[in-house]
Amino acid sequence: MTVSISVDAMGGDFGPKITVPASLNFLKSHPDASITLVGNESIIKKFLKKPIESFDRLSIIHTTQFVTMDESPQSALKNKKSSSMRLAINLVKEGVADAIVSAGNTGALMATGRFVLRMLPGIDRPAIASFLPNQKGTSCMLDLGANADCTSHHLTQFAIMGSILSSVISKKKKPSVGLLNIGSESIKGNEVTKETYELLKKSHLNFYGNVEGNDIFKGTTDVVVCDGFVGNISLKTTEGLAKMFADFLGQEFKKNIGTKFLALFALPVLKAFKKRLDPRRYNGAAFLGINGIVVKSHGSADAFSFEHALMTAYEEANSKMIAKISKQLKIDQKLI
Repeated sequence: MTVSISVDAMGGDFGPKITVPASLNFLKSHPDASITLVGNESIIKKFLKKPIESFDRLSIIHTTQFVTMDESPQSALKNKKSSSMRLAINLVKEGVADAIVSAGNTGALMATGRFVLRMLPGIDRPAIASFLPNQKGTSCMLDLGANADCTSHHLTQFAIMGSILSSVISKKKKPSVGLLNIGSESIKGNEVTKETYELLKKSHLNFYGNVEGNDIFKGTTDVVVCDGFVGNISLKTTEGLAKMFADFLGQEFKKNIGTKFLALFALPVLKAFKKRLDPRRYNGAAFLGINGIVVKSHGSADAFSFEHALMTAYEEANSKMIAKISKQLKIDQKLI
């Protein structure tokens, strides 16, 4: 099977400067994949360094229109019907591409993806899911900001989709699912989390129970489910803490000649530590619930980071993730 990915080449802070080299690197390591770059052809070709004809699994669809990073979703939908983002999503709708990857405007990508591809039957709202490092490997966490307010049925839908995504990426048959709460006991939380707990207990998922904030990085469960308000705050807090920790470490090593000398001996350990926590390796958030594979790269991603977003899209498409989610939704349809 050949996996075809459409790329919004103009999206993100750097556009083709990043998306083109990342796509070329990705194709080198994935001989069963093809990529369609959607964007301004003349600009794209500047970063190819070779004639497009010399790439047998790479093509370009030309358009001069693109969605800016500060553009409203409504404006993108109404006024940018020929944008690189819209045309790339259209390729998925038409069956030409199996997935679309964009580093562009998050709101516009979500709105356009939902409008063009529609929602999966049985899913009310899309959720943003991504993987975070933990002591045991990684955990899939959702929702990370698409839905500030959720019902118990929404959270149950998120749990189903997150479980399938985790099985696809981590290759686990029955990923464990935890419900993020203020305590591990079933009586803890607000009415929504209590109702969700009871629904997940009745589901066919591998439901672990409630998990607390510190369980995210212990790796207590493979999937962590919460509403977008809690998820986004948790994510941003984690990012801030990681930056503070790295800054503190750097400051201590630079204090004097002695600490600088010690830093030389600690360099191999520090490099390994940095690699393990490198956020670029976890780039590529899945927009779950949309009837098609849509992957969002960080807007400031470099080529290495964007390539990881392409890998995420590849794994989702290659494993037939959408079909698996639909199948699980039918099994647990009474709960959603």
